[in-house]
Amino acid sequence: MRQNFDVKGGPQLGRNNLPRLRDAMKSMGLDVFYVPHEDEYHNEYLPASNDRLTWVSGFTGSAGAAMILLDSAVVFADGRYTLQVRDQTDPDLFKIEGLPDPGPFGWIAKQSLKGKTVGYDPRLMTPDDLDKLASAAAKAGASLKAVDANPIDTAWDDRPAEPLAPVVPQPLEHAGVDATEKREAIAQALKADGADAAVITSPASVAWAFNIRGGDVACSPLPLSRAILNDDGSADLFIDPRKTSDALRKHLGNTVTLRPIDELDSALASLKGKTVSLDPSLASAWFFKAVEDAGAKILRQPDPALLPKACKNATEIAGTQAAHIRDGAALTRFLHWLATDAQSGEVTEIDAALKLESLREDLGDLNDLSFETISGAGPHGALPHYRVSSASNLKLARGTLYLVDSGGQYLDGTTDVTRTVPIGEPSADMKRHYTLVLKGHISLAAVRFPEGTTGTHLDVLARHSLWQAGLDYGHGTGHGVGVYLGVHEGPQRIAKPWNAIPLSPGMIVSNEPGFYREGQYGIRIENLQFVTEPAAIEGGEIEMLGFENLTWAPLARDLIALDLLTPAEREWVDTYHADVLEKIGPLVDGEVSDWLTAQCTPL
Repeated sequence: MRQNFDVKGGPQLGRNNLPRLRDAMKSMGLDVFYVPHEDEYHNEYLPASNDRLTWVSGFTGSAGAAMILLDSAVVFADGRYTLQVRDQTDPDLFKIEGLPDPGPFGWIAKQSLKGKTVGYDPRLMTPDDLDKLASAAAKAGASLKAVDANPIDTAWDDRPAEPLAPVVPQPLEHAGVDATEKREAIAQALKADGADAAVITSPASVAWAFNIRGGDVACSPLPLSRAILNDDGSADLFIDPRKTSDALRKHLGNTVTLRPIDELDSALASLKGKTVSLDPSLASAWFFKAVEDAGAKILRQPDPALLPKACKNATEIAGTQAAHIRDGAALTRFLHWLATDAQSGEVTEIDAALKLESLREDLGDLNDLSFETISGAGPHGALPHYRVSSASNLKLARGTLYLVDSGGQYLDGTTDVTRTVPIGEPSADMKRHYTLVLKGHISLAAVRFPEGTTGTHLDVLARHSLWQAGLDYGHGTGHGVGVYLGVHEGPQRIAKPWNAIPLSPGMIVSNEPGFYREGQYGIRIENLQFVTEPAAIEGGEIEMLGFENLTWAPLARDLIALDLLTPAEREWVDTYHADVLEKIGPLVDGEVSDWLTAQCTPL
């Protein structure tokens, strides 16, 4: 079992650890200490050794922060975690505030802290966030102090050991492009920008640029590592030697110098006189200061691996397609189980999550889940990022909806899919809302668009039918996805906030509109799709890009209100189901095959 349903956080952690942190703060001359969720690597998922916010507060959400004062404390969480943060923190110790409004910086700016010292760990903050903290502290009358040693690390007596998963090559048959070729392309881009080197701080970018994978982070096959890429194509790769092997050294070749991670400081100091590329959205303030102190000139620009990593090559697309078909067979078996055994009203959210995990395990090539399964029954489905625990576990009661959002990590691809199904007889409102979400999903799946279009331009398509009914959803519509890397990947995104990155051929994005009726049910339909090459449209004047679907599993026929679909939308559903039957049908048999055939018959 890859999932742990026993909550690792909770109020007791704050009760035990907050006094320890305050003792450490006093010894460092700090009156306030800022605790972000992010760790040194700014990954979405944190190894246990870096989960500092949970250690001090008990809150386990994936987004949040805390401000710790000597006589009070505040934890910040967004609307996804309203209930969770209340359950996991001690109200006698922590006040709860919103994220991003007021957020930790907005909150600190309104405090009276004249003569006080606000401490921060520069390894955990981007330069932009540090500027915001500095401005807020100035408004509060406080001074800032960077700490060399995080007081949490000092106070954390039983801190888990840092992960030491082996770093392994990602075979060319899955990567598609040799790592040397990738780094040479980056070197040419650096030369064009006038940079001598780039400091790569994101483990995902390191993994892509060197065609390596690891296991230091749950749900993402990442090696915790850093790199310096030079404009001649050579590179220094910084990894704990205990993770390396002769096979890795052979894979890296002569143009890569493998160095211990503790040599990074001296390597940065040797950049004197050079122009160095650093990404202010990924690299911490510590890196900027280290490079500045070395006497190098900093070129602030996006990580040079970010965009080429997002635009998948033909091999990566083919592998992702194959992974999704296998994964679709497991998901189809699960949907059949939901339509039969799980209709009893006695199956729990944990039962369902474990059933789906076991069906993916049966495939034989599952390396990990791509995130912890969102298994939401009834009112829990209305919490878009709900995480089931043994304390919150509900039964899939008849007369409700069940929402499952899940995915797998395979050597050739990363999957992420959401389906919503009825348990018992659905209400008219459930059918109406499901169909409005489906209409938005179809609109985004079928769109053609010119080069230069960003995800922000397309977001309204997924919301249009909901908006016309006076409805909406509070999350983004689509995120980028890696290939045996992170399930959430930039720089592309489909959402209301402005995103300046055009959707380009090979980019994988999710298509996941939803609707959530608080306290009753949630609906989300998610497939992954990739951007196709520009192509002519008959009678058109310019070539257009589009999306090609990756995810194959039947939709919930019993939730579709046919009278709300246009003829074109019905045709889209029928075509999609015909493709599902063609691709998944040969991989299932018996009752599952019969059920799938019935589900995929034309509307």
